[in-house]
Amino acid sequence: MQSNRPPIPALRYDDAPAAIDFLGRSLGFTPHLVYPDPQDSSLIVHAQLNVGSGMIMLGSARPGEGRQLYGWKTAKEAGGVTMTICVILADPDAHFARARDEGADIIKPPYDNQGYPGRSYEARDPEGNVWSFTSYDPWAEVSA
Repeated sequence: MQSNRPPIPALRYDDAPAAIDFLGRSLGFTPHLVYPDPQDSSLIVHAQLNVGSGMIMLGSARPGEGRQLYGWKTAKEAGGVTMTICVILADPDAHFARARDEGADIIKPPYDNQGYPGRSYEARDPEGNVWSFTSYDPWAEVSA
């Protein structure tokens, strides 16, 4: 049975509470729900954050069976990223100004996409994950 819901990226952070703060303050994410560890409030068991009509999930990178079983690494531990999370928004330039003013590590300031419509910019969060913000909507119908 196929789901009507889009995939939801899930990330691990060494300091998940700080990541939630950064993602909200700098990149405009809002907490949907956050489950802290009952024994240690500095750890996040599971969190869901919204941006527009999209969502990400995240949690604290903790030792244990899951980390070993799946080979989880933070972007920093891996020494780079294997994916970029793309967020579709109406005005990448205004979003960029907020992110820059809040201290986000800007990889590439706003630019016109080459070979397809829209504008984009890229930023890196404090733990090394790369975020692409774009006005290009791959879900929209495109005339050939």
